[in-house]
Amino acid sequence: MRLGYLLLAIPLLAFSAARTWAIDLSDDVTITGYADARLIVPDDQNGWLNNGLGKLRFGPNRGNLRFVEAYLQADVAIRSDLHFVGVLRAEPLQRTGIDAMEAYLSWQPKAEGDLSWSVKTGAFYPTISLENDDLGWASPYTLTYSAINAWIGEELRTIGSEAIVKWRTDLGTFSAMGSLYCCNDPTGILLADRGWAMHDRPVGLIERLPLPNVTGRLFRQTVPWRTSEFEEIDGRVGWYAGLGWQMSGIAKFSVMRYDNAADAAARTLRDTSWATHFWNVGARTQWGSLVLISQWMTGDTLVIPRPGMRSITYFDSAFLLASYDIEDVRFSIRGDWFETRRPPSPHVLEEDGHAVTLAVSWSPLEWMRLTGEWVGMDSRKGAYVLDGLPSPNVTNSQFQLSTRVFF
Repeated sequence: MRLGYLLLAIPLLAFSAARTWAIDLSDDVTITGYADARLIVPDDQNGWLNNGLGKLRFGPNRGNLRFVEAYLQADVAIRSDLHFVGVLRAEPLQRTGIDAMEAYLSWQPKAEGDLSWSVKTGAFYPTISLENDDLGWASPYTLTYSAINAWIGEELRTIGSEAIVKWRTDLGTFSAMGSLYCCNDPTGILLADRGWAMHDRPVGLIERLPLPNVTGRLFRQTVPWRTSEFEEIDGRVGWYAGLGWQMSGIAKFSVMRYDNAADAAARTLRDTSWATHFWNVGARTQWGSLVLISQWMTGDTLVIPRPGMRSITYFDSAFLLASYDIEDVRFSIRGDWFETRRPPSPHVLEEDGHAVTLAVSWSPLEWMRLTGEWVGMDSRKGAYVLDGLPSPNVTNSQFQLSTRVFF
């Protein structure tokens, strides 16, 4: 099934259900969103959005005062336990201008006793992040996401179904999660051919994402080149499953295994299938106004570009975030570490890096949030020299002042 047909079918299903249950649009439809404008002091390395190796969202000629993006979410209550949710993003740099980020049906029956369960069907972000839980995969703590959650927003989207079962006990709430999905076969190409990045720009469902020109030339590709992220290439069903525990007001832990079950040798005329697997572990705790969040991911991605040739990339990343609220002001700091390995080592596309993110947010009004943020990063990658830089060791920084207006 092609992604376009699926995205078309979900709204039609919601519309059919709305007619069946005679939804009152004035009472059962909730529209929310925000618009974001920023003053940006960008880094001077050519960024990944411009087919470069820069790891931050804004590079040369992307600075000054600018409108960045707007998000809109529609939540249609088909019944009290059945909702349709659609999320759109408008962005000047987006080729299509407007793109769909999510479109799914959510069914959450009323809990009976200590057991509860819910099901999502459609296109949505997997239940994985303890950092990004705002509208549009945004983080309430920083503008720039951790390397892990930036990559999740780029290459992971569940296009299928996810079920969660929760069991409430005196020792906390235990949960089990499982999903079957399609259309995530190119997952892994960014980590292998570009590497980790840190930004706040998830990939739209119909978007084709730029890849570094230096990597394209290395593999004798026509540049500039792009890849789709949400395509079904080999006809196989992917899966992920996880377990969690939460004690209200104390802590939350989660662990998940992801496997897109892709045929690493499959390809279309434009895109390649990558077999990608990883473990993800997350933890969160809170003492009064102090929140601590940590996440660790480790995995690998394999491609077989031609018979007898295999290329595997191992990837790892972790972060620790601390955030403290004083009335309507929030202070946040996060440390990130990331690496990739591509045997036989050393390989020109391997990398190591670490970063520090500092952010202060102020919400003077219910509908407005002002955020100042600085990101500093050091990374090492042999491909930097191939891209014309004098050294494989690069230091990047970026400052942003954001005004986000909610509606």
